Amino acid sequence: MIRIHIGTRKGWFELTKTNNKWQISQFAFAGVPVSNTLAQNGSDTFYAALNHGHFGVKFHRSDDAGKNWQEISSPTYPKDANEENAPSLELGWCLEYANDSTDALWAGTIPGGLFYSGDKGENWQLNENLWYQDSRKNWFGGGYDKPGIHSICVHPNNSQHMTIGISCGGVWVSEDGGLNWKVQADGMRAEYMPPEQAYDPYIQDPHRLVQNQLNPNVLWAQHHNGIFVSKDGAKSWSEITTASPSHFGFAVVSHPKDENVAWFVPAIKDECRIPVDGKLVVMRTSDGGKTFTTLTQGLPQSHAYDLIYRHGLDIDNSGELLVMGSTTGNLWISENSGENWEMISNFLPPIYSVRFVK
Repeated sequence: MIRIHIGTRKGWFELTKTNNKWQISQFAFAGVPVSNTLAQNGSDTFYAALNHGHFGVKFHRSDDAGKNWQEISSPTYPKDANEENAPSLELGWCLEYANDSTDALWAGTIPGGLFYSGDKGENWQLNENLWYQDSRKNWFGGGYDKPGIHSICVHPNNSQHMTIGISCGGVWVSEDGGLNWKVQADGMRAEYMPPEQAYDPYIQDPHRLVQNQLNPNVLWAQHHNGIFVSKDGAKSWSEITTASPSHFGFAVVSHPKDENVAWFVPAIKDECRIPVDGKLVVMRTSDGGKTFTTLTQGLPQSHAYDLIYRHGLDIDNSGELLVMGSTTGNLWISENSGENWEMISNFLPPIYSVRFVK
């Protein structure tokens, strides 16, 4: 059975495919924004990050495969010496497993905090070695007012090796489980900055960062103003200029078994943030970014206003099955690497995240 977990503006959904038909099998948190989710095949433990607005950010866990949920602790920040109050948690932006156990988690947040839990989210510890970086004062918000961590790539063969993406704070790498960090955004370019600051690694805005599972040295980044690839474990980045119809977007996924294949969803940037010419398309490269194929079959090609957020695109372990959810509540599936898309729902709330239960 194929399962997809979806975080939306109005709750958490589970979709399953049985007898060749997709259906909503579970629903929770009615009316509450769910920014991200986490689950794994073979485990009945699910996680969800909620944003109650006035009542704040809350994390929840289910220990019975989504039938019942309980609130767990939420990350908290320390008060700096020059601050009257400690920062408030504004968004649980991403959740990832810290290792092979479903008990150990990383959470990326706004404002710019990385948190670890070794007990299923009952307790969270701020990674102070990143939080107290001198350069953090140079980080700033992109689409949000404050900087945030939206991408956490745990090396598939070494859980002590992590690469994270920060908007706007660049790409950071730790090789010792978060004890030491170094910025590794050399080669990224920020056209929104004055020319003399365009290549400053500390102010880059990678919208989304993914790591290839077969060759972890290969990472793809959908940046605010371009697509970048690293083939040396983020030590250096190369800008890809062959994508069409746009280099702007939020989402990217990498083929789990082929380091040269990745998918992106282009849009018009800044004040518009809609598909180019009203045509929703997916771009796929099969040769490491040298060329791109524009995939349109099954996607709206006129008057489309769907934006795909950072976590609105996912791929399964086979590399054949993709799911994509939009800000207008449309949800598509492709079962042949993006060649054809099928809309399986067009009435969901605005979609923040989609995940195959892998």
